[in-house]
Amino acid sequence: MPYPFLHVVSVEHLGGYRLAVSFTDGTEREVDLSGELDGEVFAPLRDESAFAEVYVDAETGTVAWPNGADLAPEFLRDVGREVAPAVTR
Repeated sequence: MPYPFLHVVSVEHLGGYRLAVSFTDGTEREVDLSGELDGEVFAPLRDESAFAEVYVDAETGTVAWPNGADLAPEFLRDVGREVAPAVTR
């Protein structure tokens, strides 16, 4: 059954300002946010240790950080680079 809205299923910090993000529609993206951390709420995330505290907000289905910053799933999917699914043998 298709999901009515896109949500984030999982997120992993890959180092630097890169994330691996999986979505409810089955897509996976590698997202580089190094050029996207503008504005008051995102400025603290320029510290890589703060950026690495990323998690999936279970209530909203978004990528979020403890300081209150979050990013919409649609934005992450649009700016991310498609990742081919792993082949299982």
